[in-house]
Amino acid sequence: MNWRVILITLIILGCVGKSCVTVIDDFGYEVYVEKYPERIVSLSPSSTEILFALGLGDRVVGVTDQCNYPPEVLKLKEEGKISSVGGFSAVDVERVLRLKPDLVIASYGNGYQVVRTLKDFVPVLCLNPKNVSGVMRDVMLIGKVCGVEGNATKLVEWMKDKMKVGKHRWKPRILHIVWNNPIWVSGRGTFVDDLIRLAGGTNAVNESGWVVLSLEDLIRIDPDLIIVNSGDGMNSKGRNVLYEWIMGDENLKVLKAVRTGRVYVIDSDLISRPSHRVVYVIENISNIIDLALKS
Repeated sequence: MNWRVILITLIILGCVGKSCVTVIDDFGYEVYVEKYPERIVSLSPSSTEILFALGLGDRVVGVTDQCNYPPEVLKLKEEGKISSVGGFSAVDVERVLRLKPDLVIASYGNGYQVVRTLKDFVPVLCLNPKNVSGVMRDVMLIGKVCGVEGNATKLVEWMKDKMKVGKHRWKPRILHIVWNNPIWVSGRGTFVDDLIRLAGGTNAVNESGWVVLSLEDLIRIDPDLIIVNSGDGMNSKGRNVLYEWIMGDENLKVLKAVRTGRVYVIDSDLISRPSHRVVYVIENISNIIDLALKS
């Protein structure tokens, strides 16, 4: 008998009467859990949002410094019921392990070494959705591993229903600016590119991936609409520095989006986190297109 067949047989026999689950995550790793996890550490804001939306908040024992939604997360942090394990890109592995999790949900941004080290001690589910369909798949993955597939199915159906935006007479060329020093924008094939497409627009950038533009490039592209992240670009709080920059820079007054007042602010937490809440971004961009048509 093939050794793989033997291994699978042993796993099946060991899982009789238990809640054993095996899935393939976004990194291509096979993740096996003997029982539904009771102590979960989330290493990204998006995973934390999904966990709470699935009704798993009472199982979460650790999150990153950046995890701030839903508001209940901050309350539980203050009460000491949820611990911080460091920054999204600076996870403290020792802090994670001290919490004795039976599942860690990691993200591409955590870094390969963090994931590799943790996998030696605890099951790690690695997520890296490339588009909205990928987010839905990840919702179902978390639901399956944690034994709440029914809740996951309902959340995915809610997402699909919210994505039924109206058709537009106009398919504007939209530029999404993430930062301005240098000018970083969302190119083709990025997560935001998918959001723009689903909302009824088209990406004004032809290059793939996250792209750095010069001032001359930006003026040459001359998009119909510009959307910028709120706050400082990465954090939704504080002054909207990107909006102030693009509306106040004399060199950019030649852009038709600036001249016509078609520069809009999008919540940076929403647009930068691949959670179920991205459907609100699609809805917002669709409303922006409608608003621009009327202006």
